[in-house]
Amino acid sequence: MNLKAVLKQMVEKEASDLHLKAGSPPILRISGKLNLMKHPPLSPEELKTVIVQLMTPEQQKKFARDKELDFGVGVPGLARFRVNAYLQRSSIALALRTIPMHVRPLEELNLPMVLKDLCMKPRGMILCTGTTGSGKSTTLAAMIDYINEHVSKNIITIEDPIEFLFTDKKSVISQREIGTDTNSFSLALRQAMRQDPDTILVGEIRDMDTIDTALKAADTGHLVMSTLHTLNAAETINRVISFYPPHQQQHIRVLLSTTLVAVVSLRLIPRADGRGRVPASEVMINTPTIREYILDPLETLKIPQAIVEGAQYQMQSFDQSIMNFYEKGIVSYEDAIENVSNPDEFKLRLRGIQSTSDRGWEDFTA
Repeated sequence: MNLKAVLKQMVEKEASDLHLKAGSPPILRISGKLNLMKHPPLSPEELKTVIVQLMTPEQQKKFARDKELDFGVGVPGLARFRVNAYLQRSSIALALRTIPMHVRPLEELNLPMVLKDLCMKPRGMILCTGTTGSGKSTTLAAMIDYINEHVSKNIITIEDPIEFLFTDKKSVISQREIGTDTNSFSLALRQAMRQDPDTILVGEIRDMDTIDTALKAADTGHLVMSTLHTLNAAETINRVISFYPPHQQQHIRVLLSTTLVAVVSLRLIPRADGRGRVPASEVMINTPTIREYILDPLETLKIPQAIVEGAQYQMQSFDQSIMNFYEKGIVSYEDAIENVSNPDEFKLRLRGIQSTSDRGWEDFTA
């Protein structure tokens, strides 16, 4: 297999992912759907050759020991790729994700413009959430680049692996990779506090130690951005709190209510014209009402409705975001219904019938 030729096709077809496994041809994910390439099935020997091409000798040793590995590679003049190598049925398999050479601006990504205001906040925590492949890293990269273009900040990123490469503009950006530049998110985050940071990007929150250090960094006057694999804002609040034992959870609710700036949740939906996907987004801003709901476990259930009614604070729900795309003809009816949180209520709105939970839609669509 000519790996560079396959990667070139991947970029030309604007595929988000490439899957390589023994017994199958290379498989591209284009606009969310898997497509088999016109190529003979790959053999285990070919995949071993790919590993040698992509990995350094040290990475090969680590892969042989751990049987899986995350790393990034760059192909000059083409793109960067995030690679996950693993074993299946005792043979090598790989999943590669395209990382564009240039960071796309927020406007081009069809993201809410309130994100520009959020990333200019001087302190606090911004969490970007969603399933794997929903656009979290791309969104945070666009926000970091926006800061970089408009203000002078010292920005430190901690990633596993490094994805987008930044060039200093008005800000100074230091990018640290787990396994190469540091040993763990939590260790790098603690050390970042001694590196005079203004903004800290943590690639992913995976454990209590990392979220605990991130909250403390946000509480001591830094802007911290990170990701979580949660579906929406309310679930994100509960996930953060669930990292802690019961006797600490009320204290964390207090800390979270004061440090959280916003939660931005994403879902990628195919465009109606077949030209890629657009990010439907739920945006929760930490208003005084949201702060009260975070403090009280019983009130946390009211967060989704507060988001629907929070248009004056530039909040929006997934269904409001998808309705906006549908009314502009950007997404089809079928894809809209498949991705909304409340399909029945969405259908009623399309028929001009308002439900009991429709307060706030008028402000959103005005």
